[in-house]
Amino acid sequence: MTSLNLPARLTPLLMILLAAFALIMQGCGGGGGNKISKPGAPSDRWTWMSGSDTAAQLGVYGSKGIANAANVPGARSFTMSKTDADGDLWLFGGNGVDSAGDESILNDLWRWDGNNWTWVSGSDVTEQSGNYGVKGVADIANVPGARIRGVTWVDTSDDFWLFGGIGFDSAGTVGRLNDLWRWDGSNWTWISGSDVVNQSGVYGVKGTPAGSNMPGARRGAVSWSDSSGNFWLFGGSGYDSAGASSSLNDLWRWDGSEWTWVSGSDVVRQPGVYGEKGIVAGSNEPGARSTSVEWTDASGNFWLFGGAGRDSAGSSGNLNDLWRWDGDNWTWVSGSNIVSQIGIYGTKGIADATNVPGAREFPVSWIGANGSLWLFGGWGYDSTGTVDHLNDLWRWDGSEWIWVSGSNVVNQSGSYGTKGISDATNAPGARNRFIAWTDISGNLWFFGGEGYDGTGNFDILNDMWRYQP
Repeated sequence: MTSLNLPARLTPLLMILLAAFALIMQGCGGGGGNKISKPGAPSDRWTWMSGSDTAAQLGVYGSKGIANAANVPGARSFTMSKTDADGDLWLFGGNGVDSAGDESILNDLWRWDGNNWTWVSGSDVTEQSGNYGVKGVADIANVPGARIRGVTWVDTSDDFWLFGGIGFDSAGTVGRLNDLWRWDGSNWTWISGSDVVNQSGVYGVKGTPAGSNMPGARRGAVSWSDSSGNFWLFGGSGYDSAGASSSLNDLWRWDGSEWTWVSGSDVVRQPGVYGEKGIVAGSNEPGARSTSVEWTDASGNFWLFGGAGRDSAGSSGNLNDLWRWDGDNWTWVSGSNIVSQIGIYGTKGIADATNVPGAREFPVSWIGANGSLWLFGGWGYDSTGTVDHLNDLWRWDGSEWIWVSGSNVVNQSGSYGTKGISDATNAPGARNRFIAWTDISGNLWFFGGEGYDGTGNFDILNDMWRYQP
């Protein structure tokens, strides 16, 4: 190569410019439109964000309504949660440890703003009865009773809604609930349902709203919201139209004033009607089940995965079937129509038509920024057919499952690293009965549950994790 005789003062500047040009070309793939990666930017990594790396921690409540870096909910499982339009998480109750270190059912309401926890409503001690007040009337004294395994929504006004579960009614009796509540940011309002436990369902005519319609008391249902502001409720374990109690497959819609029975049966223990995989049919229906997970995609379709319930033969066990509800009909999309299937993991990070998560209950789910469905953990079958607690992370890309992170065998301890620092070696411990959400940046978050801490101890947890896809 012919050397260039440049003035000495220009040589360092030219070298810097050439180096910068090379980096740009490398980031652009030699002239393509790919974004340049920021040096050191975390990607595909877990970060331990809040809470403890050891189990069974008590709650630090601080002052009601005041955010503080020291505040943190106590370790708990079976919690209910939703996120609002600002990306804040709202968390209610569950089975956990209160401010005094006692473990039982809670009715505390918390908000996570991305940096700190705030205790917003309810008690800092366990086993509180519901104070219902007058139906439809907000009051500062109103508060739902302590409970587990209810369902939640956030409406277009960012109000937080709560339905059912197992807990304490107005008389302090413990049982299944069918009360519907709204938190408006200042007060609770009892909206619908009963203030006493174990109520049967009043179904009315399928497809017809009525003021007398009411889902039966239940726990372990799943819930969605649609673009029109309606709330949807599916299944769980509870009371049917005849007062029998077991797993349900009824689909309900709340329009703001009345319930409508939309799909499924008004009696318990129904087998699934799968039809043909990928084919929409009016006769298709998921079998009765509880402790499933759900998503809502960008097109407004509802998705349902797994849980403990009935397969196509009416057999009972854990499921790994994936369903889509398009507003009119159910479609069986992936997984098996038979219970107790093992996980087929394939190669980590590689999509494959044969990949499928094992049958499980109590996992958590998210919708990613690109519309992908994400699934983590739960209690179910690993790659060897062993049934216990899982810490595998999966993504459904619309046609195939991808095993993304975690182990393909059960009962893994957590690898926490340093709080607030992402690292490729970090991994949450195996767990179930926890909560998850997605922030406005598309990051995946979850909190607590029942599982393995950083020392391998198994108990309830209060750790918060973030995954950056």
